[in-house]
Amino acid sequence: MYTGIVHGAYPLTSVVRKPGLHQFLIELPPELLEELNIGASVGLDGVCMTVTEINGNQLSFDAMQETLKTTTLGGVDVGDLVNVERSAKQGAEIGGHNISGHVDGCAEIIAIEQTENNCTLHFRLPPQLTKYVFKKGFVGVNGCSLTVADFKRDEATFSVCLIPETLRVTNLGQKSLGDWVNIEVDRQTQVIVDTVERVLAERADT
Repeated sequence: MYTGIVHGAYPLTSVVRKPGLHQFLIELPPELLEELNIGASVGLDGVCMTVTEINGNQLSFDAMQETLKTTTLGGVDVGDLVNVERSAKQGAEIGGHNISGHVDGCAEIIAIEQTENNCTLHFRLPPQLTKYVFKKGFVGVNGCSLTVADFKRDEATFSVCLIPETLRVTNLGQKSLGDWVNIEVDRQTQVIVDTVERVLAERADT
């Protein structure tokens, strides 16, 4: 479980591509390595990954075929910045919203609006996720807990506004038109929507 408050964006130092498996290597600062052991969970661009090896300040991760197919990790390369969050400890402050690290799909950046102190990103969602997104609701974007600023259901698009601190700490400020990001919908919203749909379907069948 994660809080959606990214600790920082760090470059991949190695990407080894094997059939159905990619191995990632990333170097992290000492403060993110405290009490970190092999088998621990770390969020990379919002994807829950397992530490497979620790060598000094460098961590290794294995991404299986399903992860490569359903997230943006299948397209990352050496030098690419990925958002990193250590899994939340019990009692940790939830400054964003609970994120599981199980990505629901990928969204394309279709517009970027830059002002002096803000940046607004516009995305196109996979159609199957639109029912879980609402204006002023939560959504996880590359592991960042963000509030939906605007949402157009008929166009399957939504936008988020990024403050300078978010641009500084995460990789979202480095994104360009046409880039893709990982999306995780709010689980509470998903449960409510799916429950209501199921109840209505059951009533219609009686």
